[in-house]
Amino acid sequence: MTKAVGRPHCAVARGTITPALAHLDIDKQGFAWVPEDDFVNHFAADIDPVKARVMFAVQQALAGSTLQDVMGVPAWKSHPSWFLVAGNDEAIPPDAERQFAKRMGATTIELASGHLAMVSHASDVVELIKTAARAV
Repeated sequence: MTKAVGRPHCAVARGTITPALAHLDIDKQGFAWVPEDDFVNHFAADIDPVKARVMFAVQQALAGSTLQDVMGVPAWKSHPSWFLVAGNDEAIPPDAERQFAKRMGATTIELASGHLAMVSHASDVVELIKTAARAV
C-alpha cells in the first residue's frame, strides 16, 4: 500500500483533514483503507476498542474514484430528508454535517457520537429511521 498524497477530492476536503482520514492508505487498485490506529482511535472512537478492531479487520475499502464522482440530481432536492449529525465525528467534520443537513432542509438530530453512530447509538438511529418512515 502507498500513502495517500494530498486530500480526498470532496467537499469535506476543503477544510482541515480529519484525524480519521489523515493517513489513508491507497492500494495499487486505487482503493482507500483507514489504518488500524486511525480506525480504532478516530473512525470508531466511541466504540469498544475490541469491537473496533474487529470492525477494522473486516472493513471494506473505499474506491478512490468515489470521492471524484459527480452524481445526478440528489433525491433530497425533491423528497423530504432526515439527517443525523454526529457531534463528535472525527471522519466528517460535524460543522460540515450541519451544513449538509441545512442545505438539504433535512429534519435533523444531533448526537454526541463519533462517525459510527449506527453502532454506538443504534437505538437513536433506529428511532430516526422510524420517524422518517412514519412521515412518508
